[in-house]
Amino acid sequence: MAHDERHDYVNENITLTQKIDGLTFGTDAYLLAAYVKPRAKARAVDLGSGTGIIPLLCLARKKFASCVAAEIQPTFGELILRNAEENGMADRLTLWSGDVRGLMSSDLGYEADIVTANPPYMTVGGGAANLHEEKHIARHEVHGGIFDFCAAAGRILKHGGRFYCVFRPDRLSDLMSAMREAHLEPKRMTFVHATYASTPSMVLVEATKGAAPSMTVTPPLILWEADEQNPEKPAKSMISTPDHAYIYRHCGFPDGFLGINRKSSR
Repeated sequence: MAHDERHDYVNENITLTQKIDGLTFGTDAYLLAAYVKPRAKARAVDLGSGTGIIPLLCLARKKFASCVAAEIQPTFGELILRNAEENGMADRLTLWSGDVRGLMSSDLGYEADIVTANPPYMTVGGGAANLHEEKHIARHEVHGGIFDFCAAAGRILKHGGRFYCVFRPDRLSDLMSAMREAHLEPKRMTFVHATYASTPSMVLVEATKGAAPSMTVTPPLILWEADEQNPEKPAKSMISTPDHAYIYRHCGFPDGFLGINRKSSR
């Protein structure tokens, strides 16, 4: 292992090699993987895949049959292939190395059933700059923003295919506009809060290509029991709420978060 890497054991018994100075596995990636509804025979694409953790989690839970990880940074592309090999998924998780702004269904040889994306949240001029270029690219829209990621999903998905994305609530209007431009109709949305009294820190969205307008906004997902003195903060004991604990046990959301179309496996 290189000196700038670390080896972690994460959810679903996955062994994950990560860059110490890169963007590492966190709650947003796990929640997005859990938000994906299983379609056992589906072919998926993960845009801006990083270490490949989202498809690794989904493949471990048999949420789809195979996945192409699209990644522009060569160092992360190499990590994806190593992580796939390490976890016995090299035959199901493959790499497309390039800029998602140029990705077409012809590059895959098919139209995808599922596309996932944990895209950069920050505009190029927004937020503090990162000292390490790899992390800066992962967090900022250096190689494409939310409109580019949604456009890529729209190009490679089949009609009726599903797009899953995690994003920042303060940029929700951009996400909704980008989906509509790409003919991705939002069907399910969940806001994620640290505690019941805190403002949302994430939003999860499921969209369907070519669908008619109709969206379910689920109950909010509250991650932690609140501190009694400061309910906007988790209690020091860091006790998960029942919904949060369920998600980490099952890599899936409870029934109350599944929206109108609950029957999705095929």
